[in-house]
Amino acid sequence: MGKFYTQTNLQIDDKKAYQVFDGKKQARLGTVKNPACISVQTPERKAELEKEFADNGWFCTVNVNEEAPEDISALQLLKGTPKTTVLEKIPGRNDPCQCGSGRKYKKCCGITR
Repeated sequence: MGKFYTQTNLQIDDKKAYQVFDGKKQARLGTVKNPACISVQTPERKAELEKEFADNGWFCTVNVNEEAPEDISALQLLKGTPKTTVLEKIPGRNDPCQCGSGRKYKKCCGITR
């Protein structure tokens, strides 16, 4: 044993250890494996939300319960997902300059003054 060897005594039983992480990746929200669960108060609202989910290609389970408050937090999560943005490529030092001079970028527009 080296001098950096330490022994830890974790008091976690086997059942709880598997509940913490089971090694499986959770499916993305709104897919067949992990549909969005929302609850509404009226059947009209249910039809409206199902149409919105179908238009976007998301899967959902909608529960109608008149006593419970409306919960559409899963829909808000799906709407708020950021879109991937693609930036313009910045030329490298040895690439031709974008101004069309035919010189290298580092000798033309890449000079810091």
